[in-house]
Amino acid sequence: MHAGADTDSLDQAAKDFLAARPRLFGVAYRVLGSAVEAEDIVQEAWLRWQRADRAHVLDPTAFLTTVTARLAINLAQSARVRRESYVGPWLPEPVDTSSDPQMGAERAEALELAVLFLLEKLNPMERAAYVLREAFDYPYAQIAEILETSETNTRQLVSRGRKHLAAERRERAGTTDHRRLLEVFLAAAREGDLAALENVLAADVVSYTDGGGVRGASRIPVVGRLHVSKYLAAFAPRFWPGSEVRWVEANGRPAVVVSADGNAVALLSVDVSAEGIDRIMWLMNAAKLSPYLASLRG
Repeated sequence: MHAGADTDSLDQAAKDFLAARPRLFGVAYRVLGSAVEAEDIVQEAWLRWQRADRAHVLDPTAFLTTVTARLAINLAQSARVRRESYVGPWLPEPVDTSSDPQMGAERAEALELAVLFLLEKLNPMERAAYVLREAFDYPYAQIAEILETSETNTRQLVSRGRKHLAAERRERAGTTDHRRLLEVFLAAAREGDLAALENVLAADVVSYTDGGGVRGASRIPVVGRLHVSKYLAAFAPRFWPGSEVRWVEANGRPAVVVSADGNAVALLSVDVSAEGIDRIMWLMNAAKLSPYLASLRG
């Protein structure tokens, strides 16, 4: 009888966990910018849920979200130290959003690669507060509880996140303009066409390459329309001949997988405003590319 009750209890625990799982992954991924780390956090949340005194938990999703957010903040604090010794620019790991454009959130906020990249500049508490408010629409009082801080402080944390993004990022172009500019940029980059490149790039464009130390990847960001155009034109004859491109969706925006000899070598994504392309992100680190490519095939 007792064993049966335990099994029933665990069955219900598994059901509650599976119902909350998309949200848990969505929170952890946005705070960490890493799908692999987010999966680890979700797994740890499941282990803690199994060990928890579930009879006293009134709202399983709220309990699990709290556990997940706190675990993600802790991991983000240690990841920060690791990322300081990262070779070259650090870019977030992409996720395929074609099947779930919201990625477990009420709205597809704090999901684009450029936003995750900018959120990385915030401290983990600020990031978590911003994510819970902007992507998941949690009331400030509940975020304060999750973060174990005051409601006043929570409002300040969210406000800092908003100000940081507003200062770093102009209003975004719609998906159609985004795709069109990326198409023009791709054609110009492949041809090494300086004039066409200058035409689509914003004056203060920055190109980031996350190679994780891979040969040939620029270890410092390239800044400004002229520098970026020249860099891409110089890069073209070595990089593009014999390459194939495949259009994909990454983090809710059109992106391109570049392959050479059947092997993916880069994910190219851009951030677009009315001024043109203002951020170019080349993800060439195989450890970050592989999970994304596997999810596309799945």
